[in-house]
Formats: sequence, structure tokens, C-alpha cells
Amino acid sequence: MKPLSTTMNGATYVRVAQAAVGGADDTLVTLGLGSCVAIVLHDAGARVGGLAHVLLPEPALSRDQGNANKFASTAVPALIQEMARLGARPGRLTARLVGGAAMFQGLMVPGSLNMGARNVIAAREALERAGIPVLGEDVGRDYGRSVRFHVGAGRTTVSSVGKTDVVL
Repeated sequence: MKPLSTTMNGATYVRVAQAAVGGADDTLVTLGLGSCVAIVLHDAGARVGGLAHVLLPEPALSRDQGNANKFASTAVPALIQEMARLGARPGRLTARLVGGAAMFQGLMVPGSLNMGARNVIAAREALERAGIPVLGEDVGRDYGRSVRFHVGAGRTTVSSVGKTDVVL
């Protein structure tokens, strides 16, 4: 995994189509999730975690297909591989999902599936293929979210403007 994140104020910030992994003392943050989905993986035994900010469900929806972190279907295997380098074991991994909002639902054709919902479905499918249970999620609806993942504690805090923080 390329070093695609930025470290500031003691936290690692993960931007769109990026991912990061960390250990017990690390905090992984992503801001401004709309239809994008944050896939948060954690190995409580190894106190290792990872976060990917995925833009699209699968590579077939993009001309630029070279960045595994951009797609739900490829970000999960990439995170698993990077977390294993820090001592995580696939059989102990758990997941949380955040985002996948329908930010412009009023502009969509009735009955159509928005990109946020497609991202959530693809993330769930990728996690199921990997045998990783989803322990919590804050997905859908029509508002943006930001995520703060405290790796050592395994605590994922979701913040949204005008809403009470949710801890997953």
C-alpha cells in the first residue's frame, strides 16, 4: 500500500481513494463521507486497524483502475494484506462501515439505486467474501459523515453536522 495518507495533530488523515493502517497508538481519520464509504477493519488481539475511504463499488466503473483503495471490492483485500504486515490475522478481523449516503436523492429517478447504496452493498459483499463480520455501521440516509478510528481501543466515532456523535 502506498503511503497515501497525511499525518497531522497526532492523527493519520485518509482522503478519498486512500487507505491507512496503524497500531495501538494510532488514530485514523477520514472527513466528508457522502456517497463514499469508510471501511474500518480491526484486529483486537493484535491491536491493529485499517481504514479505507472508497469512492466506487468496483473498478469497472472507472477509467483509472490502478488504485485498489478507490473501490470497495479491492480495498478490503488490500487492507487485509497491509494489516497482516503489522501482525493482524484475517480470522480475527472485524469491520465497521460508515457513509454511503444518498446526497442528492431528489435528483434521482425513482426506484434507482444511488451510488452510496451501491458502495455499501459492494463493501458488505467484499467483507463477506473475506469472512469478516460487520459489527457496526452508520450508513445511508442523506447526510455526510466523518470518522475517527482509535485503533488501540477499536473505537469508531462517527460525526455529522447537526447530529449527535455515534460510536460503533
